[in-house]
Amino acid sequence: MKPVFEYDSAFSRNIGWVSSLEQSALRGKRVAIAGMGGVGGIHLLTLARLGIGAFNISDFDAFDYVNFNRQAGAVMASLGLPKVDVLAEMAHEINPEIDIRKFPEGVSTANLDDFLKGVDLYVDGLDFFAFDARRATFAACARMGIPAVTAAPLGMGTAVLTFLPGGMSFEDYFCLEGCDEEEMAIRFLLGLSPAMLQRSYLVDPSRVNLAEHRGPSTIAACQLCAGVAATEAIKVLLGRGDIIAAPRGFQFDAYRNRLVHTWRPGGNRNPLQRIGLMIARLQLRKMKSTGATNG
Repeated sequence: MKPVFEYDSAFSRNIGWVSSLEQSALRGKRVAIAGMGGVGGIHLLTLARLGIGAFNISDFDAFDYVNFNRQAGAVMASLGLPKVDVLAEMAHEINPEIDIRKFPEGVSTANLDDFLKGVDLYVDGLDFFAFDARRATFAACARMGIPAVTAAPLGMGTAVLTFLPGGMSFEDYFCLEGCDEEEMAIRFLLGLSPAMLQRSYLVDPSRVNLAEHRGPSTIAACQLCAGVAATEAIKVLLGRGDIIAAPRGFQFDAYRNRLVHTWRPGGNRNPLQRIGLMIARLQLRKMKSTGATNG
């Protein structure tokens, strides 16, 4: 006989850090997550274990071997299967009552209004290089008054930015308009992590290739992202606790045992950021030159 699911018992150990009334409130919230890969899948499962009752999730990709080092749903049995289907099933195993709307075509300007309909919070899980989709999604969140959180896996840590309705927007912070893809990547990376704590222990720079949309990753960073994003979600959804919103952010690096709070008024237009961007461009040029020489 199949056991009957008991919501109150399943999430009773959350009580104490949240009240019973707050747990009931989380049960009635809907969170949208675009991308079910490195961070998106773990975001979904972590938020499901908080007892959040409804999700909109999107991803057009299927699982492959290159996902095994970090992605929650990547196992032998899921090879070739759609990520949205695998993660939705895993979330239902945590909470059979959960309401999940799947968007297997990914997110685009054509479906963003539907994807964000009735949503209380957006949590970013898109691939680092999905600039068009990310810009469109954050712009739609700003237009629809939806708080948005991005927790980026960098090295063995996470860099976090939260965008609140009425506050600084994603585009105003990152200043990506009119940039080519390489410049977008530089601006996005440095905007996320002005302190660049992860840079000092990158042992093989040749593994970073912006043109090929390739870079190293770790499960440690993805797990840290999920914990931090879930904590931000609690604060936003329950309206309690201090929320550090753009142009303020923070980066925690577990490898270096460091936490840095950042403040960049004007975002990437800030004089400190402009200097950092100039240095990043020179370093990238040097890496390309070294790669060409070694090749």
